[in-house]
Amino acid sequence: MKDYLVKATTFGGVVRAYAINSTNTVEEAQRRQDTWATASAALGRTITVSAMMGAMLKGDDSLTVKLEGNGPIGAIIADSDATGDVRGYVTNPHVDFDLNTQGKLDVARAVGMEGTLSVVKDLGLKDHFTGQVPIISGEVGEDFTYYFANSEQTPSAVGAGVLVNSDHSILAAGGFIIQVMPGADEEVIERLEEKIQSFPAISTLVREGNSPEQMLERLFGEEEVTIHARLPVRFQCKCSKERVERSILGLGSEEIQNMIDEDHSAEATCHFCNEVYHLTEEELETLKASAEN
Repeated sequence: MKDYLVKATTFGGVVRAYAINSTNTVEEAQRRQDTWATASAALGRTITVSAMMGAMLKGDDSLTVKLEGNGPIGAIIADSDATGDVRGYVTNPHVDFDLNTQGKLDVARAVGMEGTLSVVKDLGLKDHFTGQVPIISGEVGEDFTYYFANSEQTPSAVGAGVLVNSDHSILAAGGFIIQVMPGADEEVIERLEEKIQSFPAISTLVREGNSPEQMLERLFGEEEVTIHARLPVRFQCKCSKERVERSILGLGSEEIQNMIDEDHSAEATCHFCNEVYHLTEEELETLKASAEN
């Protein structure tokens, strides 16, 4: 099954819902980052939620998520946009622990229970929108739930799960975001809370072959679910050799000359995809000449 997400409404339109299968996307992130199991779960959950948040944007808008706790994994960074492209990396990919008391990967221990979750949205305006909240659990889904309620004032339930094979590859990954719109009464909210509390683990549903549509149908039961859009999702990096060249050009001719004198070349590695870009001495000379003009 190819990765994709759906946008839907239910409860007569007063509840907005997103559901995603992100298995291949998280697998690509794991492969590029060489993450171990617990790190894969933390990164995968963050990428999964970020992809759904990107689907809330329009046009060329984009956002960057930074989950920075006091755990050994360090900061997790993810970028996403309205087209379904998402990428992410973790500072320390080689983090893994024994399962926690619930028999699950100990993501909270890896992330840490103190720190911040921040979201920066580039909406094409002069200033970017920035929201930041403290980490409340380190489990990722609960932290994003807290973010939506406190930074965007949108009551939400966020779930994300990743199952990892013994060789650290990804078995299943997916998630959902359920948001209560203005006009929903207390009865709707109570019924929604009951359904979410009794809902199976999202990663288990993905492993069993449930599509995003089926996950929402299972969650909402007898309630009618209206699908408004389907969006392909993929791990897609924005790096390129041209971007590296522009960055080096911005250093100025003197710094470029230092590179030529000391190393006779330059090399840059993308944090997100680990692609390595190499510039020869001749290419640096060309950049230096451009910087001097």
